Amino acid sequence: MHIPELSTQILELGEILRQKKYMLGTAESCTGGLISMLLTEVSGSSDWFKGTIVSYANEVKESILHVPHETLLQHGAVSEQTALAMVQGVQDALQLQAAISVTGIAGPTGGTKEKPVGTVWIGFALGTQRFAQHHVFSGDRTDVRYQTAMAAISTLLHELKR
Repeated sequence: MHIPELSTQILELGEILRQKKYMLGTAESCTGGLISMLLTEVSGSSDWFKGTIVSYANEVKESILHVPHETLLQHGAVSEQTALAMVQGVQDALQLQAAISVTGIAGPTGGTKEKPVGTVWIGFALGTQRFAQHHVFSGDRTDVRYQTAMAAISTLLHELKR
């Protein structure tokens, strides 16, 4: 799937990261590496993109990203707390200045009344600043994953331009 607006944003994101001498990485759960795939479709992305950790299973969130077991038990894999722990984990593991994490329910199964299909938390790190955004996207599994990727990329770009 080629999305011209997204390609333009990725080019701009890459240029800003390059100018700031920032390396970006991702920790992806529900997107399964989609964000890193989109970022690396841009020639020259190796100048500003370091890598990704696909942490689809909670075991990977805990063992590789160091998300506390208690966080997963108390708040669940799809939560602000988990997204923030994931973004810190990937930032530390890959020694990044900028990072994105995503965790969510892409569907079609897995949703609950409290966390319906389409529920996503996206974590962001810029230096020592970390924050997370909550979204509830609609559509099928592919739609939710692409909407998540687009929101993550556009939000990081917006924050870097501030």
